[in-house]
Amino acid sequence: MKTNPSQADRTSANAAAVTANSSLEDNLRSLRLSYLFENAVPAAEQAARDGHGHLQYLQELIAGEVALRHDRSVQRRIHDARFPVIKTMAGWDWNWPAKINRMQVEHLFQLDFLNTHSNVIFIGPTGMGKTHLATALGHAACLQGHSVLFAAAIDVVNRLSAAESNHQLAREIKRYQSPRILLIDELGYLPLDKRGAELLFQVITKRYERGSIIITTNIAFKDWPRIFAADATMTSALLDRLLHHAQPVLIEGDSYRSAKRKQQLPADPLLNR
Repeated sequence: MKTNPSQADRTSANAAAVTANSSLEDNLRSLRLSYLFENAVPAAEQAARDGHGHLQYLQELIAGEVALRHDRSVQRRIHDARFPVIKTMAGWDWNWPAKINRMQVEHLFQLDFLNTHSNVIFIGPTGMGKTHLATALGHAACLQGHSVLFAAAIDVVNRLSAAESNHQLAREIKRYQSPRILLIDELGYLPLDKRGAELLFQVITKRYERGSIIITTNIAFKDWPRIFAADATMTSALLDRLLHHAQPVLIEGDSYRSAKRKQQLPADPLLNR
């Protein structure tokens, strides 16, 4: 069967296009340009149909690659933060706490405190949403490109104690020094022994004027010695550093969780006593 010149030209052109596309895809895969790998060819076909120029085509592809990388970096920071659950201010009820400085809290979400390595301390009774606010603040920081690490205070102490037993204490302390924000949850909920208090003291003081700390606690500052094994000297030294650049946020009111449980109880006076 004979092939006329026009058919041969088209076949050759198609073969060349396939070869060029394969080479392009290989290069994009090698460079790990995921968005361009997936969209370069279909976007070129669409640009040809729409009459878009080369620069516009390239600009749109690059914008797509940048957006994809940004989304992935945000998700990676959120994953590395180890939040137990994602919280945002969209789920916060300003009408619930009996006392909270809304203007102060909303200003914190501008993240200016990071520029001066300042600390944020949420203080209030159990069930007032301290962890919600702290997690939402940490999540907002992740969205803005900052590294965050969430950990319960007792978990920090347990990890440090285990690391010390394995002669890896310096490495573990560095883990808590590295992120832009260290979020220590539930400080004071469980008592610390003397060595545990000393280890936590090391973590907090080593971040002094180097990185921000967000803390949630149900213990007033005057009672903090009972958190740190009744060592008033160590507690005073810690508070001196922690509060030098700090924004305490006081929250007062009744427990949100307790109120929800009461609302869900059957309407039986014997049960609601």
